[in-house]
Amino acid sequence: MRDELSQIFAALADPTRRALLARLAQGEASVTELAAPFLDEMSLPAVTKHLKVLESAGLVTKSKDAQWRPCRLNGAPLRDVSRWMEPYRVFWEDSFDRLEAYLKTVHPPKQKQARAKGVKNGRKKK
Repeated sequence: MRDELSQIFAALADPTRRALLARLAQGEASVTELAAPFLDEMSLPAVTKHLKVLESAGLVTKSKDAQWRPCRLNGAPLRDVSRWMEPYRVFWEDSFDRLEAYLKTVHPPKQKQARAKGVKNGRKKK
């Protein structure tokens, strides 16, 4: 059995499933409503399989209301993903900040370069 985080990432790896989650972020919907935009490209059973993957990962829940089975987005697993990714986000932001600082020492901003060459507003001084 894979760990929960692996299941979540596997579910998020597919663009159709991400589109289904994006739709559910707007509010609950039936399977038929969720499937409608995809029926030109795939069958209803295929969309249902995508929803089952999302359900298995805990990203979607279905409830029963008579014969209607509304699907809802469950954001808790996405919070887990966000927590897992946070140290990497911090690492990349720090890396980009260091790169930016270094590039400023190597290549001064274009306005300073232009002034140093006697260029003003895109024209050379006479």
